[in-house]
Amino acid sequence: MSQISANGITLEVETHGDPSHPPLLLIMGLGAQLTLWPIEFVEALVARGFYVVRFDNRDIGLSTKFTHAGRPNFVSLVLKTKIGLKPRLSYHLTDMAADVVALLDAMGLPQAHIVGVSMGGMIAQLVAAAYPERVLSLTSIMSTTSNPKLPPPGKAALAALTAPVPPEGGVEAYVEVGQMRAAAIGSPGYPADLERQRNRLAAEYQRAFHPTGPARQYAAILADGDRRKRLKKVTAPTLVIHGQDDPLITVHGGEDTAASIRGARLITYPGMGHDLPLALIDDMADAIAALTPR
Repeated sequence: MSQISANGITLEVETHGDPSHPPLLLIMGLGAQLTLWPIEFVEALVARGFYVVRFDNRDIGLSTKFTHAGRPNFVSLVLKTKIGLKPRLSYHLTDMAADVVALLDAMGLPQAHIVGVSMGGMIAQLVAAAYPERVLSLTSIMSTTSNPKLPPPGKAALAALTAPVPPEGGVEAYVEVGQMRAAAIGSPGYPADLERQRNRLAAEYQRAFHPTGPARQYAAILADGDRRKRLKKVTAPTLVIHGQDDPLITVHGGEDTAASIRGARLITYPGMGHDLPLALIDDMADAIAALTPR
């Protein structure tokens, strides 16, 4: 673990593997710390010859917090975006994409393979579109273009994801809400190991409990809008992975992402929801390793 200054903030970073190998940067999703990447997935990528970097996004984990910015006004945000105005936020997804590039700079990495999940997939898409010279390959997992014509998230899944954690409830409340969320959005074909899940959630709480960050990250997602035109600029070899049973970002999001990027390969898994089942990790790692720069 190390703290790295990038783009005017501090990011918590963890590296795995041989630094002389091709770098691969993992970008996590909404409100999730770097520890949500299964260590088995990290190790599978290392075994396939990558130098793996995972980090806490801004406003989560051990990276810089924006608590001073308060809670976004979502009513105003939605109204402004509907009439084509850019809402004023403490940061946007484009800032989070700039964090990624600044992190690569700070680590002395001219290029990297970029892998993002959910919100992290959106950030990865923006990096590949705006900084094509820095991206060896792009992998967008259970993410979307934010095309407004796509089916919306399932109501139960969205309600679970945005359910607050009572700050006075301590670790027990955090674990309870975390398991409720996981049950609502997880993979019906790959039931979770509940004891492992409880242990992970408890460790997350002890590492960094920051309940206000996800709201600002979610505002950044809503404000970013439709990325389809921007995705036409992506030139890196691209892999899109999605669960056929994802109730939060439906499989249509993955299909639209692949359709918006020239030459993208789409892999969908039956029984996979909005998580990373351990049973699929080796197959995903093989597919990522098969991407080669054009």
